[in-house]
Amino acid sequence: MKTGLLPKRRQSLPPENQELIEEIDRTRNTIESARNHFEQVVDPTLIDCYIYELKAAQLRYQFLLRRFKLLEGL
Repeated sequence: MKTGLLPKRRQSLPPENQELIEEIDRTRNTIESARNHFEQVVDPTLIDCYIYELKAAQLRYQFLLRRFKLLEGL
């Protein structure tokens, strides 16, 4: 699992920010999983399902990044 912040920097963050980073990582994994599933399915219903799942995860990822940036700015 990749992370956008170095492990040393993570340790110096407040617990709330660390939890947020973990949630960002989980969401990034969800995006990758949905993308992989989308690329492998052929059933039109499942294609739609993974399109919606991917879009929802991307929107969540954007929200979490904005939230993290706000917390870092405080």
